[in-house]
Amino acid sequence: MQYFPIFLDTTDINCLVVGAGEVAARKVELLLKTSADITVVAPWVCDTLLKFAKQEKIQLIVRPYNESDLSDKQMVFVATDNSELNVQVHDQARAQKILVNVVDNTPLCQFITPSIIDRSPIIIAMSSGGVAPVLLRYLRQKLESVIPQKISLLGQFSEKFRESVKKRFKSVTERRYFWEDVLDGDIAENVLQGNPQLAEKTFLEKLNSDQASKTVGEVYLVGAGPGDPDLLTFRALRLMQKADVVVYDRLVSPEILELVRRDAEKIYVGKAKSKHTVPQNEINELLAKEAMAGNRVVRLKGGDPFIFGRGGEELETLIEYGVNFQVVPGITAASGAASYAGIPLTHRDHAKSVVFATGHLQDNSINLNWKGLAQPDQTIVFYMGLTGLPIICEQLVAHGLAQDTPIAMVQSATTSQQKVVTGTLENIQQLAESAGITPPALIIVGSVVSLQQKLNWYKKQA
Repeated sequence: MQYFPIFLDTTDINCLVVGAGEVAARKVELLLKTSADITVVAPWVCDTLLKFAKQEKIQLIVRPYNESDLSDKQMVFVATDNSELNVQVHDQARAQKILVNVVDNTPLCQFITPSIIDRSPIIIAMSSGGVAPVLLRYLRQKLESVIPQKISLLGQFSEKFRESVKKRFKSVTERRYFWEDVLDGDIAENVLQGNPQLAEKTFLEKLNSDQASKTVGEVYLVGAGPGDPDLLTFRALRLMQKADVVVYDRLVSPEILELVRRDAEKIYVGKAKSKHTVPQNEINELLAKEAMAGNRVVRLKGGDPFIFGRGGEELETLIEYGVNFQVVPGITAASGAASYAGIPLTHRDHAKSVVFATGHLQDNSINLNWKGLAQPDQTIVFYMGLTGLPIICEQLVAHGLAQDTPIAMVQSATTSQQKVVTGTLENIQQLAESAGITPPALIIVGSVVSLQQKLNWYKKQA
């Protein structure tokens, strides 16, 4: 981040605006929403600023700028069409340690004004660092449409009872749990619907209840999908934002971790081939321990937690300890990889069934029902099969599939690093090696792979 986002208390801020055209007027209109004292200096003045001066909303000085105008100022906006003057004011302000913004000239901005959604006391500010103003306006329009105007009432309600809640609950965690329950339930709904008396009555009953101070931990077993954060479910995102502790795997992308609540504790328990950072039984115990300490724990797994994710084992341990849990399914790697590679897992002309299997080696062998897998008109998806690729190809051919059966390998599916290699059971090993395929990679076998070149919508392969 080049620009650090902060909210500035304008109670004792004296702001100077150099320039008095319509561009300057737009900045002044924004400043008038704050508590800042505003002085405008320019040799000529637009009608909008003249009106503000007559209404005594601003102090107006009609003359050319002078360095003495910076006296006792803490913030300066420069909005003239004289580039030399803009640079001059900028340099003089910086020399006096005054925050300065030269409108529409990002390199001369010590700070920039964000795009603002005003639901005072709730303020949402966004910035692109000055590089994409049109995109910023587009995003603001989207947010404006989903954030109700009456959210301000909820902000005022929260302000009214903030101190009462602080006195009732000593720990930050207890206070957060309480407010989350309030904002997720009928109390907040009554505030938004204009029923403040009922909302306050219910709120105070909840605040004084013996149950209010009890913090009960819980585990959320969340499927993070194959990698692209856009593929998370709404529910997954909501629970990730509530978490006190996040226990995550190697296959959870950094972009997805960015969506976790900022101050949550993050614990990495990822596993790579032959390198188990934390044994599975210790992960199971860790989840139970954190929940029993009163934490909301998100167990974040790549793909879907119930498809080769060992989620069932983790839940069995939680049941033994009496820990409450929820399960949030995710887009499994097979579905994500196939979709982004342009390979339908079923197709009337190619496959009437699909089967998922693990290609994980154990004692240099893969103990699978090869006869059941090597069926005509069937798609086979192997998870964790890169190391066992030679055995997989050998056994499928030995149990009836032709050597020219199409096969695909999809690495880092749904991400910008996605790589797809297609071939046959006879030559895929050489092709994968030449292409430098590395984990995480998924294997898809069957006639449907022949459609990949035609349906490859995500990334055209070389």
